Amino acid sequence: MTEADWRDANRANWDERVDLHLEAESYDLAPLRSGNGKLTPIEEAEIGPVNGLHILHLQCHFGRDTLTLAQRGATVVGVDFSPRAITVARSLAEELSLTDRARFIEADLYDAPKVLEDVFDLVFVNLGAICWLPDIRRWAEVVAHFIKPGGALYQIEGHPCASVFENQKGMPDGMPGYDIPYFVGKALYFDNPGDYASTKSLRNGARYEWIHPLGEIVTSLIKAGLTLRWLHEHDSLAFKRFDVLVKGANGMYRWPDQQWLPLSFSLRAERPAAS
Repeated sequence: MTEADWRDANRANWDERVDLHLEAESYDLAPLRSGNGKLTPIEEAEIGPVNGLHILHLQCHFGRDTLTLAQRGATVVGVDFSPRAITVARSLAEELSLTDRARFIEADLYDAPKVLEDVFDLVFVNLGAICWLPDIRRWAEVVAHFIKPGGALYQIEGHPCASVFENQKGMPDGMPGYDIPYFVGKALYFDNPGDYASTKSLRNGARYEWIHPLGEIVTSLIKAGLTLRWLHEHDSLAFKRFDVLVKGANGMYRWPDQQWLPLSFSLRAERPAAS
């Protein structure tokens, strides 16, 4: 498998997902269009005020969360490799009169330093991003490249522990069963038409993903020159990854009884201020 193979397959997959997600309940744009865009409850509790910040949103999809940050007074750049996603993001920015605070760049994440010269107060990476990237150390280097002295990364992501399990390997009590080793260390190829946010089928169902253990993620950020300030593990997730999960009052999905294992994690890593 060449780099072009996985990138082309994943780009076709995500180009098609854009229009499915524009219709999906979990991507509801009504709050954003009413001037009151929302992040997930975990992000709302952790990210802090963004008014006046210069923010880079990597792997921004069609820009819903990017534009939410812009509505709150940040100046934001969104980067994504999907042409369809960037077209929709730019259209939404126009519709919401946010083009003065939000711009969107079509670029593969690893190529972002070649097309963007800015440095930022905050790099924002949210749910479902890094599983599409083969080289987590290179990802961390790109993140660190864009953080100015005194700036930070805020990341929220599905917990890699949860990637070990799958509904299709389910147990008699409805719990998911073992599927993929945590330390699999190679590309995972899938070819199915399902989408996590829509009941409609994808024509471009082929995709490549990678599991990055939590220790590898944190160590890569440290080696890239960042200082880890905190790491939180959560028993909730913004989408129903497993059939057994139940939706809480805040809209997040949790285990129905015990806190069996973390479903997501979040962290803040900072570049030391210049002396």
